[in-house]
Formats: sequence, C-alpha cells, structure tokens
Amino acid sequence: MTSRLSKRTLILAVAALCVVGVVGGVAYAASLKKGLKVYVIPKNLGNSYFTTADSVKTGGALAALKALGETGTETSGSAATPASQLPAIQAAIAKGANILIVSATDPAALCSTLKAAEAKGVTVVTYDADTNCRSVYVENAPASAIGESEVVDMAKEIGPAGGQIAIVSAAASAPNQNVWIGYMKTELKKYPKLDLVSTVYGNDDPTTATQVTQGLLQKYPHLKGIISPTTVGVLAAAQAIDAAHDIGKVLLTGLGTPLEMKAYIENGTSPDIILWDPARTGTIAAYAAVNLASKTITDATGQSFTAGSYGKETIGPMGTIDPGGTTTFTKANVGQFNF
Repeated sequence: MTSRLSKRTLILAVAALCVVGVVGGVAYAASLKKGLKVYVIPKNLGNSYFTTADSVKTGGALAALKALGETGTETSGSAATPASQLPAIQAAIAKGANILIVSATDPAALCSTLKAAEAKGVTVVTYDADTNCRSVYVENAPASAIGESEVVDMAKEIGPAGGQIAIVSAAASAPNQNVWIGYMKTELKKYPKLDLVSTVYGNDDPTTATQVTQGLLQKYPHLKGIISPTTVGVLAAAQAIDAAHDIGKVLLTGLGTPLEMKAYIENGTSPDIILWDPARTGTIAAYAAVNLASKTITDATGQSFTAGSYGKETIGPMGTIDPGGTTTFTKANVGQFNF
C-alpha cells in the first residue's frame, strides 16, 4: 500500500512535470504565454546579417519563437533608415503585436512610436542596435571590445610604420555604429602612427557603401587601411579594393560574416575580420521578449531566464544582456563557419 507521504511526493512530482516543459532540450516554465504575436524588425530586409540573426533556417529569433509556440514574423523596410523602418513598426502595432523585437536604425527617432506601443502593453526588446525606449537590449558583444579589437587588428595588419586609415560605417544615425566608432577613436590614441583621415557612411546599402569606398581610394592615394564595422560595408569595401587592384596596398578589417568574406580573407584583401554569432543574439532576444511579455521576469538587473540551448542569461545594468564575445576569422579558421 502506498503511504500518505509517498502519495504526496508523487502528486508533487506530477505537478512539477505539468508546469515545466522542454524547448531545445532545456527546461522552461510552462507559464510562458503561447500564441503571442511577435514581430522581429531588423534595420532592413535583404541584409545577410539579419537573415542569420532572424531566420528559422539559421536557428535565429524566428526559430526560437516557433519552439516557444509563438507567432513570429520578420518585417522591416528595404533601407536601414528610420523613414523605412518606422512604417513596418507601425504596421506591426496595428496588426495587434504583443512583442516588438527591433534593431534600431536611430536611437531616438523610433521612440515616440515605441513608447506609444509600450503604453498599450506591447513588450519592446531591442537587439543589435539600441534605442532610448525599450525594456531590454540584447547587445552583440561588449561594445568596447568590438571597437577596440578592430583597431588592434588594423594596427597588426598595417604594421609599425602606420599610415592613413578610414572608416566605412553604416548610417550616420546608427546607434551601435557610433558607439563602436567612439571606442575605436579612444583606442586609436594608443597608436599615434595610425592617422584616421575620414569616416564615411554607406547606409548599409551595397551600392552606396561601394561608392563611398571608391571615393576614399581616390581621395587618399596613400591610404593604408579601412575599418568597416558593418557586414554590408565590409563586403562592399572588399569588392571595391579588389576592383581597384589595391589588394595588399589597402588592408581591410571590420565586422563580417565568414561565408561572405571567405574569398577576401583568403586572397589577402582582409587578413582578418571579427564577428559574434548573430543567431545567438536573435535567439536570446526572442527568449527575453517572451519571458518579459509573460511576466516571468522584469527588466531589473539580476533577473534571469533560460534561452533554449544557450542556457541561462542574466539582465545586467540598464536592462542590457551581453550574450558573449567575438570570434576573429582568418585564413586558418574561416572555412570552419557556415554563416
């Protein structure tokens, strides 16, 4: 005969199973809401970086939302500008969004719309690039490390003689770009022989990024290096350097995906580039957003949640989540990556 104690233990065990589920092999609280309408809104569509960060195929944000039982939709404009991105945000709100996961094209220009959404109970989480109006921001890696490492890599590529360098950024208003460039300029003080002669903006548009890179090569015939802290810009810069037959004369580093940059790393145009895992950033943003909307966590420092197979994540100061560091891609390892 089963004792009262063992019956009680059995009941408690069954109850525990009823309130815990498994996503990607990791337990999570079943109190997470299901069927939430979630809109993932990158800076722009057609950008390979965000394809990796967002899509089901790459295991990004939409894959995480699907595993959690939510309705996930990726939407944005075609250009990485507030004017292009805002209509997509507004349309998502009009369609009854419960959650907005946004990579901001501008730190302030989106705020009136996002604040109005929050006032209606919509959860707003940012990833990749932050705003002044959200609950939580999932950064790619520590901003200081991103900016500093690009300068360190550039200095190694050019060598002790130094020379003129330039930056090919995304949009002038892009918050993540400006933060990274700020850290680059601080780090450059350690390298007095590196002379930053210009910062130009390709607006995360391949044609524009190519044109501004061509302009740099023409204006500065003694240019020794280019740093491009944007995946669109670094690819366009590599292509422009190759087309101008400046391989080895003008060296390139920045933020790039290994698949897109593999040929340019191997031919010496860009001896190395750095990046984090974009799919990880997107996935963590999805889990953070669903937990916030389900009220299993708040945006307070120290709150934690499980982000699928990535495990426990903790909210830091100012509602920021740091998912990890960067990887440097060189000839020795670039073939090992498939994003």
